[in-house]
Amino acid sequence: MNGRSRRRLGALIAAAATVAAVLVPAASSAAAPRHSPTPKVPRTSVIDGKRLQQARIRLDHGDPALRKSLKQLTATADSWLGQGPWTVVDKPKPAPGGDPHDYLSQAPYWWPSQPKTADNPWGCPYVQRDGERNPEVDTGTDRPDVGKVMNSVTSLSLAWYYTGRKAYAEHAAEILRTWFVDPATRMNPNLDHGQFIPCKYDGRAIGIIDFSQQYTSVVDAVALLDTGAPGWTRSDSTGMSAWNKDFLGWLVDSDFGKQESAAENNHGTFMDMQVAGLALATGDRALARKVVLDSRTRRIDAQIAGDGTQPQELARTRSWHYSTFDLVAYTRLAAIGKQVGVDLWGYRGPQGQSLFKAVDLLLPAATGKADWPYPELEFYRYAASDIVHAAADAGDAEARAALPELQAPPGGDLWALRPAAEQLDSIAG
Repeated sequence: MNGRSRRRLGALIAAAATVAAVLVPAASSAAAPRHSPTPKVPRTSVIDGKRLQQARIRLDHGDPALRKSLKQLTATADSWLGQGPWTVVDKPKPAPGGDPHDYLSQAPYWWPSQPKTADNPWGCPYVQRDGERNPEVDTGTDRPDVGKVMNSVTSLSLAWYYTGRKAYAEHAAEILRTWFVDPATRMNPNLDHGQFIPCKYDGRAIGIIDFSQQYTSVVDAVALLDTGAPGWTRSDSTGMSAWNKDFLGWLVDSDFGKQESAAENNHGTFMDMQVAGLALATGDRALARKVVLDSRTRRIDAQIAGDGTQPQELARTRSWHYSTFDLVAYTRLAAIGKQVGVDLWGYRGPQGQSLFKAVDLLLPAATGKADWPYPELEFYRYAASDIVHAAADAGDAEARAALPELQAPPGGDLWALRPAAEQLDSIAG
């Protein structure tokens, strides 16, 4: 072949490569996924599994709005791929009982009142400063790591379900296996040492909120992986189920669990939501249904006023945060109720209390049309986004009309891919 022919052949090859690059764009984690046309419906406890299946089918057909949301979801999942796994046995000192497998966290709003000295290394006694987070709680305990476990597996499992990218599933499996299943690194299924206060309590019932505020998202993540995720074995699934049953038993039977169930604010609502979600996931539908039914009088009647306010949450220095926070639990509990035949959204209390009224009360501030008229140290408008979505889906016309006026949270509005409320501002404490 002479030089002229070689140059001509080279030009043809380059042109073909250019055409191929146009016709077959570079792969990315947010590209339209390639799946079978009939993905499995995950047996989730809070999120509607059929909605997840339908969303994935729409993604498979190139739905542009969902692809935008998927890009935001996979960006978060990608950020977790290089982190973890974490283990409860890594803290510098074990919990007061001496077992490194026991979970340990420190009360976030309690502060030393005296200078720290050799004779008083903690600066005791500790005093409460509501809404002001003591940075000590993020060192030497398991609280920061368990937050990473819960956030990461939620994003990774969803990203795998929608993209089929095995790296997401394998890493989620590794994180769950390390924290909950592997005998060398697993956490004991109790919260005996949650939110301890130095020199005062080795643990408190309200430490259960460390798990109840997010753990049902982990339960749903496991259900996603159970649809056939690579790296998630039958042994992993069996071990996780056993942990959940033991943990549910502790929540129901322990003194701390009983105290938390008796709480008359967001702690009680989240406890109900956690117990109902775990009961449904572990096959005790009767318990799940009972908890949701009882919440009508124990929670809605007792904790929501006829005008939609939540008096216990308004009394806090972060009243917006806690009002939205409590409604995250209510809306997720209503989603569990739907699966066991209880319409919590349709319930009306004796003074007209309802979840719809509680959400509608937030709409002026959530849409930016009015200031929040109650105390709030750190107002984030987007904290209400998911609960407004939940109310709109349940038939609230005012909430539906408000959707275009909501402020998107920092990670983007993921409701279409994760149709269950999450607390979108800080949930510390």
